[in-house]
Amino acid sequence: MKNSVFMEEMDAFTYREKLAKDAVVFIPVGALEQHGSHMAMCVDAALTKAMAGATAEALMADTDGALEGIVCSAINFGYRSQQRSGGGFHLSGTTSLSGTTIISLARDICYSLIEDGARKIVFMNGHYENYQFIFEGAELALEKASAEGIKNVKIQLLSYWDFVDDATIQELYPDGFTGWDLEHAGVMETSLMLLFYPDLVDMDRIDPALYTGLPAELPNYDVLPIVADYTPPSGCLSHPGASTREKGIILRDVAVANMVIAIEDEFSGAGDFHED
Repeated sequence: MKNSVFMEEMDAFTYREKLAKDAVVFIPVGALEQHGSHMAMCVDAALTKAMAGATAEALMADTDGALEGIVCSAINFGYRSQQRSGGGFHLSGTTSLSGTTIISLARDICYSLIEDGARKIVFMNGHYENYQFIFEGAELALEKASAEGIKNVKIQLLSYWDFVDDATIQELYPDGFTGWDLEHAGVMETSLMLLFYPDLVDMDRIDPALYTGLPAELPNYDVLPIVADYTPPSGCLSHPGASTREKGIILRDVAVANMVIAIEDEFSGAGDFHED
């Protein structure tokens, strides 16, 4: 059996051994959501799992194995796609869960891992709209653990794009950066998919007649029922045309390095594993 950081690829005894060494357990949270005509709909879950795997491996390498990493199976569905950050849940293919369901999934999975012995847990978010519901689920799991007398659990919540620094943004977006909310199916996600899952991207399907009105110009408010015409016809919110595998490498390396620092700061006790 191959050596893997992914929980579903481990046998149960290896998993227990890693938890006994106080491994950091990652929970990737994504979505099943349309990403234009040029990418598969699994982007949010697939990228988050891949980024969690890369971070777990980098964490072990950076600490010489002092902090092991385990990546739990991803939550593959997310909260309702919003027009101003994902095109909207009215678009076909986007298959959404309610906020209460996301909260329950986050709580139950997190608490089950705690029961297994996990004490260092990282929720890694890959779908903009999920964050506050994951936060609530994590808090409920922590409260339940505390009520059961388990007091030494620490949970970190993060979205991987928040660890791309300003210098990298300036390098990759020389014509200006519109913000992560409008990066839905844009350069970041497309470049990372070209790196991790190139067979799920087809840049030839970026039809100029379809990929218009980008970056999207949206009102600074939400309205229900959704006004479909507010969403650009491609379902994307920024243009992916400048995406490359090389940009994906830069985005991965910068985000992973900065996430490793943040995880070490929280879980090493005193930031012992890196120098500022």
